[in-house]
Amino acid sequence: MKCTLEIKTEAAYSLNFLIYIQNIFLNQKSNKEQYRFPSVFSEISFEEDFENRFRNLWDEVKHKIAEHPMNDIKLFMDEKNLFYQCLFEKSDESLETYNEIHFSFRVWWDSFAGRFTLEKSTDELVRKLYLNLEKFLNNNSIAPENLLTISLIYDECSLIRLDDTTSYFIISAEDFVTKQKELLEKLHKLFKEENS
Repeated sequence: MKCTLEIKTEAAYSLNFLIYIQNIFLNQKSNKEQYRFPSVFSEISFEEDFENRFRNLWDEVKHKIAEHPMNDIKLFMDEKNLFYQCLFEKSDESLETYNEIHFSFRVWWDSFAGRFTLEKSTDELVRKLYLNLEKFLNNNSIAPENLLTISLIYDECSLIRLDDTTSYFIISAEDFVTKQKELLEKLHKLFKEENS
């Protein structure tokens, strides 16, 4: 049986922007030695139930991107107020701060140091992952039904447990690089469960 596995890696604007906002939120609750990128030293006014709102928004954004990848840039650019409306306290000052955060993320993400570097840092490992998965699928007579999209996030998602499938898998770049064995085992398990 010829393997029909297809893998695509991407680094979604919207999910990484949510990680950026998550880190600003967490930094306000941490000491400076535990800060994560980005470091923002002014106090940001987030909604009181930020963590619950974050989880709900994460799920909504993830599902929209998984449905169609073009939804990512639409969410980030055309529906950018969605993030503000869900996560930030409403005031003129808060809106101005949010717009600065959105702009700052976009400048970094569109630079060579942002999205491009994140995606390129995993190229060789994606090839290795593909070969290992292809061997596993062939040995187990499993024919993948969908394209496997691996969405890279620049940092850990600390506020929720990532819920992955054999068609849409989210992982931090650090885990992708340092936990290849665990990643492969998790994908093996997902493919077996899907085909049982």
